[in-house]
Amino acid sequence: MNTITIIGLVAAFCTTLSFLPQAIKTIRTKDTSGISLSMYGLFTLGTFLWLLFGALSSNIPVTAANFVTLIFAAIILFYKIKYK
Repeated sequence: MNTITIIGLVAAFCTTLSFLPQAIKTIRTKDTSGISLSMYGLFTLGTFLWLLFGALSSNIPVTAANFVTLIFAAIILFYKIKYK
């Protein structure tokens, strides 16, 4: 594994880890009142596109980070729509 991939993996770990506490809190409480539906819809779409980009370009850090983030983002987006 080269240095660039290691840097990417550490960056992916940091950004994904920083997102998780808020995502877990939102999922537990189902409180999405502070989240804009249009912003979260775009965020989820962007995360999906980054995942697709990472997979198509064989970029493991981008793929891994966005896979995890997309799961949580999709759940929160679902809650935002379901629990208006």
